[in-house]
Amino acid sequence: MSTAGNQPLSGIRVLDFTQVMLGPSCTQVLGDYGADVIKIEKPGSGDLSRWSINDRLGQDNPVFLSLNRNKRSVALNTRSEEGRKVVLDLVREADVVVSNFRPGVMERLGFGYEELKAVNPRIIWAFGSGFGSTGPYMHKGGQDVLAQAYTGVMARKADPDHPTAIYATALADYSAGMQLVQGILLALLHRERTGTGQKVEVSLYNGLLHMQMQEATMQLMRDRELNWARMPLSGCFPTTDGALVLVGAFKENPLRDICAALDLPDLSQEERFKDLAAQFANRPEIQRILRERFATDTTAHWLARLEERDLLCAPVKNLAEALQDPQTVHNGMLLEFEHPLGETVRTVGSPIAMSEAPTAVRHAPPRLGEHGAQVLAELGYDQARIDQLKDAGVLA
Repeated sequence: MSTAGNQPLSGIRVLDFTQVMLGPSCTQVLGDYGADVIKIEKPGSGDLSRWSINDRLGQDNPVFLSLNRNKRSVALNTRSEEGRKVVLDLVREADVVVSNFRPGVMERLGFGYEELKAVNPRIIWAFGSGFGSTGPYMHKGGQDVLAQAYTGVMARKADPDHPTAIYATALADYSAGMQLVQGILLALLHRERTGTGQKVEVSLYNGLLHMQMQEATMQLMRDRELNWARMPLSGCFPTTDGALVLVGAFKENPLRDICAALDLPDLSQEERFKDLAAQFANRPEIQRILRERFATDTTAHWLARLEERDLLCAPVKNLAEALQDPQTVHNGMLLEFEHPLGETVRTVGSPIAMSEAPTAVRHAPPRLGEHGAQVLAELGYDQARIDQLKDAGVLA
């Protein structure tokens, strides 16, 4: 394992009460850039993602491994009085506390912002939820797909005839996780200037609304739908051996160039396609023409022709193909390191490239409770006290 060196967050301690994806994606970024992330888990079961799929590694399955490198695990019964005292001792030495339970859970445990602020006024209390800590949906279970449905994301489609469907990647979880990273970093900067911590909150709901800022502003100001996927000269088109996407935009007369690439007559000379307004009005017809033409040859053939005209295009790849793409390798997005169980972890690395502070894998994703004794010893607990907590079932 590499050492942190002089990474941006070296010296920052994070208490991580998170699970599944929103919170763990946030705390993994903090750990990648040097923070000491201490993952507080429930004895016996731990993070819910340890059980999200059936895998030969059980609790250390690929889903958990993807989200929890550069963390240390402490399996602690936080509902016990002794467990609560341990948490408060950790809070006294911490900079950030992160959670993504339903609203009110941390407060019921005795770890709400006001309680922890009384112990450590410099603490940054960061919280991610489904819909927010107040409001009509505050107690509703927060989940990525629900946020897609509530915020209009799921209803927005490239073609109105397509069935409404779930977006297949955890868009809300990831975006909210990255927004929580932003909030924590802003709070750390603010604390550097003022000496005081604060509460930071994000939600799946707010994150997906914010992601639609262009579409939302058009709806609010003009009562019109803005849907970039329905541009008349853009789309996903099957070929003889796959599919490609074309974005017919950002040129003086993209239709003319598309027609030249496809060996079609210049349709932009026709009245029905003479300008963008006419192309929108006759979108079904122009899409039909393009579909029929692309279906006559291979993806590689048409990509070459389109790129000759400097048109925006790409092959439609599946994830396995994308992971093998030379650009993926060149960008250094593939990360490998050894896990204590003896298996090589193969995953994706950080998308943030910093010339003076590259990421470092200091810790493999932890076994449940792997670092409990180590972390408590660092707090000054002697071995007798640690053994006592283990015997009492407080520390696993």
